[in-house]
Amino acid sequence: MNSKITRRTLLAAGGSMLALGALPLARAQAKTKLRFSCAFSEQDLRAGAYKAFAAAIKDDYDFEPYWLNSLFKQGTELVALQRGNLEMANLAPQDISKQIPAWSLMTSAYLFRDPEHLAKTFKSDVGREFIKMARDQLGIQILTPVYFGSRNVNLKPDKPIKTPADLAGIKLRMPPGEFWQFLGESIGVNPTPVAFAEVYTALQTGAIDGQDNPPLLTKTMKFNEVTTQYVLTGHVIGFDVMAISTKVWDAMPPAKQAKFQSAAETAIADYTVKFNNDEKDVLDFFKSQGIKVYAPDVNAFRTYAQKKYLEKYSQEWPKGALERINAL
Repeated sequence: MNSKITRRTLLAAGGSMLALGALPLARAQAKTKLRFSCAFSEQDLRAGAYKAFAAAIKDDYDFEPYWLNSLFKQGTELVALQRGNLEMANLAPQDISKQIPAWSLMTSAYLFRDPEHLAKTFKSDVGREFIKMARDQLGIQILTPVYFGSRNVNLKPDKPIKTPADLAGIKLRMPPGEFWQFLGESIGVNPTPVAFAEVYTALQTGAIDGQDNPPLLTKTMKFNEVTTQYVLTGHVIGFDVMAISTKVWDAMPPAKQAKFQSAAETAIADYTVKFNNDEKDVLDFFKSQGIKVYAPDVNAFRTYAQKKYLEKYSQEWPKGALERINAL
């Protein structure tokens, strides 16, 4: 059968083929959406770090943040990641330890000395072992820790504090819950559960003798107005972890994983420098307001606290992990 092929027919056919060919190309160029959940607000310094991270990966990924747990309630993000309802989250290590008891080591008092030791630990062999636990048992890839301040003892009584013995009988507000109450015991105080919103009044009335929070939060809540001293115990180096589901992570080729990892580490490292500077400024502010700011015998506190934790949790912790982290 003969058919007449005209120039118009060829052009029409060619146009159709181009249109069909463009569909796979458009799909290939579509960016993966990364829904991200966190507990902090968009005004928090950490939000700025995540925005810098988002800018670094924007060519490949559409980062969609949900601040102040507007998508998932605090404490439920891990399960959302595991169910595929979320791609990324800023996770509390305490949430991980609920599913992996060995991770309770990462939440213990005096484990980390400072933000640098925290970052170094996660890059070390022992840190990679904890990252692998989370990957194998929970289906999440931990990219980097996210430091948010060291907890210190802020007291109303003007009593010099050098060792845990000096805190005997001190009613220190600790958040409700077994973990927090034991943390108080591990530094020698009489832990007293008080809701966060009631701390200022409790300090004013003498219902408690003190509270423990990082400098920035202490200043924000004006606890310095009703206390006399800020003792740099540094008993907890507060941190969360930037985590992504292994489903998303494993879909990346190695080169893209390396780029993604580098973007995460760079954004958090830059933020940490800014955060440290802000903390120093706050301590200077406390001094200017007549608050005594000084360091106790931190080694005495560390020895006391780690002994307490080992007595209670050593069966759950990987053998030798504490010693290896201490040695870094």
